[in-house]
Amino acid sequence: MKNFEDKLTKLKKIVDDLETGDVSLDESLKQFELGTKLITDCYKQLEEFQKKITVLVENSKGDIEQKEFESDKD
Repeated sequence: MKNFEDKLTKLKKIVDDLETGDVSLDESLKQFELGTKLITDCYKQLEEFQKKITVLVENSKGDIEQKEFESDKD
């Protein structure tokens, strides 16, 4: 699974399956491990997306300039 949306869809299915309790303990553990990996992969992919985002801002002279995206996360 390479597509971010596909990973999120799979993660949602895992969460739904685990919440229903309709899977065995062994299968729950496997699904939990896969879900943890998917979360890690999605987080890494989001970080890469963030690095690629460029913001256009107007400076004090009224000119438009490019700046890197700065997250409020830090």
